[in-house]
Amino acid sequence: MAIQINLDVELAKNKMSLTELSERVGVSMTNLSLLKTGKVKAIRFSTLEAICRELNCQPGDILVYLYQ
Repeated sequence: MAIQINLDVELAKNKMSLTELSERVGVSMTNLSLLKTGKVKAIRFSTLEAICRELNCQPGDILVYLYQ
């Protein structure tokens, strides 16, 4: 995949667990886990916005395009 997901990096920077993020943004643990492992094909902007708000980061901190 040409898009790398760095959700685990941002979680570590904020010393937050996936469970805590799930509770704060109202997204299921399953969906966040799939996102974290890169097994999703899409993400809603509203979900990305909520994650960025809670982790105090930019979308580009979570989603990175890898040049090939």
